Amino acid sequence: MISKIYSFGLIGLEAYPVEIETDCCNGLPAINLVGLADTAVKESRERVRSAIKNSGFTWPAQRITVNLAPSNFKKEGPSFDLAIALGILASSGQIDNKIISGYSFLGELSLDGRLRPVHGVLAIGLSMGDYPIKNLVLPDENSKEAALIPGISAWPLKNLKEVVQFLTDPASRKPFKINPEELIKENAKYSLDFSEVKGQYFAKRAIEVAVSGGHNIILIGPPGSGKTMLAKRIPTIMPALTLEETLQITRIHSVAGTLLNKDGLIATRPFRSPHHSISDVALIGGGAIIKPGEISLAHYGVLFLDELPEFNRKALEALRQPLEDNLICISRIRGTLVFPACFLLAAALNPCPCGNYFSMNKPCHCNPGKIKNYLGKISGPLLDRIDIHIDIPQVKYHQLIAMEEAESSLAIRQRVEKARLIQRERLKESGLFYNAQMQGRLIKKYCLLSQGARNLIRLAISELNLSARAYDKILKIARTIADLKQEETISEEHIAEAVQYRSLDKQLN
Repeated sequence: MISKIYSFGLIGLEAYPVEIETDCCNGLPAINLVGLADTAVKESRERVRSAIKNSGFTWPAQRITVNLAPSNFKKEGPSFDLAIALGILASSGQIDNKIISGYSFLGELSLDGRLRPVHGVLAIGLSMGDYPIKNLVLPDENSKEAALIPGISAWPLKNLKEVVQFLTDPASRKPFKINPEELIKENAKYSLDFSEVKGQYFAKRAIEVAVSGGHNIILIGPPGSGKTMLAKRIPTIMPALTLEETLQITRIHSVAGTLLNKDGLIATRPFRSPHHSISDVALIGGGAIIKPGEISLAHYGVLFLDELPEFNRKALEALRQPLEDNLICISRIRGTLVFPACFLLAAALNPCPCGNYFSMNKPCHCNPGKIKNYLGKISGPLLDRIDIHIDIPQVKYHQLIAMEEAESSLAIRQRVEKARLIQRERLKESGLFYNAQMQGRLIKKYCLLSQGARNLIRLAISELNLSARAYDKILKIARTIADLKQEETISEEHIAEAVQYRSLDKQLN
């Protein structure tokens, strides 16, 4: 007898339905899996056999053929175990074929029949809206992740025996439901805060400007000056995530298998800080089974690259396209996958190879040529995509022992949100969101300078020998500073502050 049961597979961040056909017929006892299954799927034969026996059912002494359709897509991972087991039980007559219709099944089986969680449940649930079957039976640990999606009925269960009992009597249970909005509010909490940072007022102001206008930023300072401490707190001043943004972020982490939150969602801005030994594939995504890289895991959050010159040059150059397009295209023989990558790049580096150029306690032994070669490891095209670079000195003793608390992340975030609202209204016709995204025509249209501002920027370019690229960056930064003060015209004061945020221009020219 032939049974048909439904599950879902993943291609990148998208899911597609898989029809699992099972046939038990007379012949030598064996089980064959067909339909372009990978090693993990083929190994399910032994897991399913043990799970069926240890759950109190009978393994049929027949020739079993399991077909995973469509056959032109490679089936990857252990998430088809539950569907295969139910297909065998239905095909061998141990359960009614009719009770499995109307449901999709996901779950890895342990040898004793327990259901283990699988990756990509949120991506699958979001794709189920395009297909007629809206009921999803899955492991209990994936319940909250699946229940986030409106219009989908999630039925979380613990083992194979419990699944069969539910299918026999569906009225015995109700679908699992949660309120996504309330769950986001409960989890939208940061353990860090800018009030914990002593001193570094100039750096905190620069970070506020960077977040407000979507400007990428480089922090330059000696070891121990607080670069990493500052960078880790950048997400705390970014606007709160919307439900749509939360689902997008959680979807990526679910597929990548990095969703460690028991509540099944990520409600805070991601902060990713890969080691400088990371490969270009791990950074941008790819691999034998194509998975999102660090830049996609940082979507709607912060990608922090500490010790920037120590990163692989190939990996850094791979950042250029996603920084420009806010997505990454990964092409392979089987096709092209697109992953979102809209992130704020924050990088940190020492001012010189020994790191003591700005130090008040240790002498620097690097000559100017050595310093220039060290900073020159950052390519011009990559540097072109980073608007703000600032010098961070070591914190002085009297600032460290000061008792008064610094400004909180909440206070800074409120100013950031107001500035972003101004930008969103201004740029809505062009489809952009931040000042950092503006190019030539829009810069000319929206960066209106007072006469004093014109004179100052002319002087800055001639005296500091700044390039045309630096000129555009200064205008965009000044536009953001003016937005923070809710002023329409860019004044001399705004230009003066913006020029201070281009320290590498002075050192490399």
